[in-house]
Amino acid sequence: MDLSKIKTLIDFVGRSNITELTVTEKDVTVRIFRTSQGQEPAAQPTQKAGSTTNFAHDAVSHASSSVEKTSYAVKAPVFGVLHRTPAPGEPPFVAIGDEVEEGQTLFIVEAMKVFNTIAAPRSGRITHLTEIDDGEVETGDLLAEIA
Repeated sequence: MDLSKIKTLIDFVGRSNITELTVTEKDVTVRIFRTSQGQEPAAQPTQKAGSTTNFAHDAVSHASSSVEKTSYAVKAPVFGVLHRTPAPGEPPFVAIGDEVEEGQTLFIVEAMKVFNTIAAPRSGRITHLTEIDDGEVETGDLLAEIA
């Protein structure tokens, strides 16, 4: 799927009342969604099986005001199955209280047989972790907080 076609789809979602559009062409699926009223639509390409993508830059956002201002929320960038371990039977990537470095792998989200690594957006201490392991997460679900 070429970029001009993706831009046309983004413009369509921006002008319409729909909040989500998924289009598949050959081995590429593009999911375009609008998360809140007035916000620009965002495109999220999914690559073919066997490739990996680091969505960490998309997964980072400031935590809500109920959390300490220096905390960062790590959210699921895509819908899929969350894996807290690199392989079955192995220890998890991180646990509450662990010190992490920026770029360190925290989770893997499996979406359509594509394994997306979720990396730490900054260095710090893990203060919250989701209880979900080998279960489905939605785009935007809180996975962890780093202080």
